[in-house]
Amino acid sequence: MFRGATKITLDAKGRLAIPTRYRERITQRCAGQLVATVDRDYCLLLYPFPDWEEIERKLVRLPSLDKQARRLQRLMVGYATELEVDGHGRILLPKELREFAALDRQAILIGQGNKFELWDEERWNEKRDSWLGDDEDADLPAELESLSF
Repeated sequence: MFRGATKITLDAKGRLAIPTRYRERITQRCAGQLVATVDRDYCLLLYPFPDWEEIERKLVRLPSLDKQARRLQRLMVGYATELEVDGHGRILLPKELREFAALDRQAILIGQGNKFELWDEERWNEKRDSWLGDDEDADLPAELESLSF
């Protein structure tokens, strides 16, 4: 499981070092093989390869005549890129993915259980503050009403 927020710096070539605390899990789970793709919130999603394969199977089975399904397939499968953790614990993010997520130097890696979200730090701070400022009295979906924290 991946959890926590970590500030990351991308080098001039677009490489980022996977935080040490995650490297062993990534090695055990997927032998350093990850898949990066885009998210509708303009961040990147990083999945261990086996987890991505499961999601990809579900995505390609969606009805091809459904407009929203096709859009999701085009974005997520279309941008999906296999990455390998190198001997220094780094991954190289392709230019297209960095441009999509507006990643330049300062980024933040957010653990989301089975995956990571990779955000431009400034964009993350804006989104986070916006989410925190949302009206607390807003109606919760039924699935969330029974949760207790």
